Amino acid sequence: MENNVIISIKGKQSYEDMEDETIELVTEGRLDPDGTEGYTLSYQESELTGLEGTLTTFQIEPERITLLRIGEVNSQMVFEQGRRHLSLYDTPYGSLSVGVSTRKMHAELGLSGGSIEIDYAIEIDHAVAGQNLFQINVREKRPILQQ
Repeated sequence: MENNVIISIKGKQSYEDMEDETIELVTEGRLDPDGTEGYTLSYQESELTGLEGTLTTFQIEPERITLLRIGEVNSQMVFEQGRRHLSLYDTPYGSLSVGVSTRKMHAELGLSGGSIEIDYAIEIDHAVAGQNLFQINVREKRPILQQ
């Protein structure tokens, strides 16, 4: 079953000796059950995020969330509370080794939507690059009523 949704994303990046950077995005996407206990949430990136031409997918499982990006930018980031995962971040300008250490995560989703929160530290080529917080709210897209 395809479920069209509205996705509100708030991302906050904190760097040492720099002002926090916050981005907010509202976009349309899809929320689909994956056949087990999880969900798949996906949307097309836009020019606003600098990732135009990239499909972003969150695979949400009870103990793990995987962020996949395919297109102009290719990456996979795995979030598991209290664990560190390494992945490759492939851009048109080259590849980087990215480490993700998840401090806290919470996902509460159903067919009609829900929320995801991920608090994690990111390191690039083994140097800590900052602290990030994703807050994602998902709600059903209501059909436009015809007059």
